[in-house]
Amino acid sequence: MMATDNRGDILLPIARAAISRALHIPRTADETAPWLAENGACFVTLTQYGQLRGCIGSLVAHCALLDDVKSNAVSAALRDPRFMPLTAAELENTRIEISLLTAAQPMAFSSESDALAQLRPLEDGVIFEFDGYRSTFLPQVWEQLPDPTQFMAHLKHKAGLSPDFWAEGIKLSRYTVMKWQEKEHSNG
Repeated sequence: MMATDNRGDILLPIARAAISRALHIPRTADETAPWLAENGACFVTLTQYGQLRGCIGSLVAHCALLDDVKSNAVSAALRDPRFMPLTAAELENTRIEISLLTAAQPMAFSSESDALAQLRPLEDGVIFEFDGYRSTFLPQVWEQLPDPTQFMAHLKHKAGLSPDFWAEGIKLSRYTVMKWQEKEHSNG
């Protein structure tokens, strides 16, 4: 769900300014809102022409939201291992989305089918953990994978396991997000 409050009007320019400065393009943003000092966990997703161009985030609120947004924005632009680092020339055609996460809640389930039945498509972000393997999908991923079985299979694959893997000891947690996305041409 897109958030209706105005925090995105503050967070999105902060993320763009952080990426710009990392690319040696001078840019500033207002960082004075008091709530930016509160601990927060976010993901910063970059897209170009509707395609993913980088996504890095924090699952746990371990530092001030201001620092988390700036760090994750720069990491999404320059350190996502799936992509080459963003260039200054690409920045103008890059859209930023920020997802502010709630604290993850562990799920109790007796089987994979029980876990799948509890998932709330388009609402739940899910963290999958098993014996050192870990992955997450933001709630937005449901838009591409609306079937819970497919969603879970891709989540396991992302963790480095077989899509049909299931074992005792799997831990699942869920969270929700508020998200804000830049409009198509509002990044100038």
